Amino acid sequence: VYIIKVTWSNGSTEVIYRRYSKFFDLQMQMLDKFPMEGGQKDPKQRIIPFLPGKILFRRSHIRDVAVKRLIPIDEYCKALIQLPPYISQCEEVLQFFETRPDDLMPPKE
Repeated sequence: VYIIKVTWSNGSTEVIYRRYSKFFDLQMQMLDKFPMEGGQKDPKQRIIPFLPGKILFRRSHIRDVAVKRLIPIDEYCKALIQLPPYISQCEEVLQFFETRPDDLMPPKE
């Protein structure tokens, strides 16, 4: 689970908790919703940032994999919010970064 500090345009900040699988789900939604911007027709046209796919690993490697994903996730979030408003402010992106009931009771580990 990744801890993300979200700063909204009105200056308010919140802390949310998201699993890598949720980032991957958001990525798939973005590529489906914006196929041209996702480079499906022409890879040179892609503006949606790249996010490495899901990988299978043994339980003992969870922490190592999570740590290796920190920088790509940080870069992905920063690139995502720099996209044109019709993408960066679309419903899927806003919902992803909104506080959810689970965020009010963070994971203990």
